[in-house]
Amino acid sequence: MKTFTLDLTNENVTLTAYLPDTSPEMPNMDSRRAILVIPGGGYHFCSDREAEPIALKFLAKGYAAFILRYSLNENSEFPKPLNDAEEALALIRKNAGEWGVNPRKIAAIGFSAGGHLTAMLSVAGKERPNAQILGYACTLEKIGKILAKPIPGADVLVDDKTPPAFIFASAEDNVVPIENSLKYAEALDSKDIPFEMHIFQKGYHGFSTAEEYVYAEDEHRAYNADCAVWVPLCLRWLDNLFGKYA
Repeated sequence: MKTFTLDLTNENVTLTAYLPDTSPEMPNMDSRRAILVIPGGGYHFCSDREAEPIALKFLAKGYAAFILRYSLNENSEFPKPLNDAEEALALIRKNAGEWGVNPRKIAAIGFSAGGHLTAMLSVAGKERPNAQILGYACTLEKIGKILAKPIPGADVLVDDKTPPAFIFASAEDNVVPIENSLKYAEALDSKDIPFEMHIFQKGYHGFSTAEEYVYAEDEHRAYNADCAVWVPLCLRWLDNLFGKYA
């Protein structure tokens, strides 16, 4: 596997690539599906828990994975983070041949504030992914009160170019209420955009892969465990959308 980090245009913005090796023994890996991982963190920081652990899940299934660390804090006023995501996606497509990526099979996955950025990339990006995956995502303008800067609502910008979506969240989330997921799903439905949604009864905000190695507290390890099924459900959804191989 090759891994490297590229500096993007805006200050302290990077794109880290994880590219599985090709081999004559694995001809289906010559042109892979790809995943752009956009961690959460309230536009204050990029959560490590929602970065490499997520990339590794998709790498294990043959994806090329890319982690975007985008503009934060005083630099997070829109459209600057959106520009970061657009640049990252354009860079992946520009280098698709060299990096062994199918440019028509790139999904973006985001969590919390990173879910907002993923949704904005999907509804308003000059460059849009072929699929969007939203984990306990901020999508409504009013949730901006808990973030580093005010945000535009993604739900009101859904159009007929918006890609299909996989949405998951917890009904007990007391940081980003599930209204954000539900309203976004309603907006997708109003435009006949395909989506699949899973709302888990239990689960703290920020459960990531919902496996014990991403937590520091024993309570979280047991409590969020049932949410872990989002990973295989999402991978199957992507197989159905993209086809199993590139």
